[in-house]
Amino acid sequence: RGCRVNMASPMELSCWGGDWGLPSVHAECLVVMAYGRFSGAPLKVNIIDNLWRAPRGSVPLLVSDDIVISQPAKILNFLRKQKYNADYELSAKEGADTLAYIALLEEKLHPALLHTFWVEADNYYTVTKPWFGSRIPFPLSWYLPGKMSREALNRILVTKGGPPFCSLAEIEAQIYRDAKECLNLLSSRLGTLPFFFGNMPTTLDAFVFGFLAPLYKVQFPKVQLQDHLKQLPNLCRFCDDILSCYFRLNITGISPAGQDPVDANLQKLIQLVNKESNLIEKMDDNLRKSPQHPPRKLTTLKLSTAGEGNSSANHLTP
Repeated sequence: RGCRVNMASPMELSCWGGDWGLPSVHAECLVVMAYGRFSGAPLKVNIIDNLWRAPRGSVPLLVSDDIVISQPAKILNFLRKQKYNADYELSAKEGADTLAYIALLEEKLHPALLHTFWVEADNYYTVTKPWFGSRIPFPLSWYLPGKMSREALNRILVTKGGPPFCSLAEIEAQIYRDAKECLNLLSSRLGTLPFFFGNMPTTLDAFVFGFLAPLYKVQFPKVQLQDHLKQLPNLCRFCDDILSCYFRLNITGISPAGQDPVDANLQKLIQLVNKESNLIEKMDDNLRKSPQHPPRKLTTLKLSTAGEGNSSANHLTP
């Protein structure tokens, strides 16, 4: 699985840092970070403190040689072109399902995620504003969180409508109804599988993890959506298992800044072994269904249960 990127100039990913047991508290940064781990892409993660240092002021941001890319979907497309593809085993129907579920996440869950972090007053003033403000140099720390909050509200209103057609209270109620329905649908779709399309994580798993993990882990005073998520143990297990298997070095919430990138050769070897394993399984349907063969896991770590790992905390950044 060769890479066309010149390794003398590694791919660098700029994103917000982590807390509460997460490698990043920013949903869209988590999407890209997870996909990088799933596909074996050798990303060098740079934790940024000042949003304005990033070109066009948006994160996550991928830089490779003279190429600068923002927005998760565009970054993932670029990684696929470099032959880091987590979806190579998917059928055409599964690829179409992936697009449909990602659209569902953007329409139904993302507005509630924005509202929880940036619009709900108690959450914003006690958690979101202090957390982001402490990581932005003065005097931008006084201005930037408020700007991000206003832009989050604008994005919600563009998606859901607003006064004079309906009140903000009506919009809020609809946002959370839609989000809970989306969570229920995801839980039903996942069932008892380790990932949404079986034993290997794909693009859809990266998006679901990126959107769910902050809702699951960040400790907010207003937790109506978090409480609903915790009533769906398979989704909680899904988040905990990805954190344990793919981000175990950062499970305590320590910033990955300063750590060596995951060894690219090891990641490639894992991907090759996984691919050969899947080819063997496809040659024998009985082997695929046999209870004697447990699902493939990245590591031999014991996967956590739904009740474990609940430790403290284009875009979440509007």
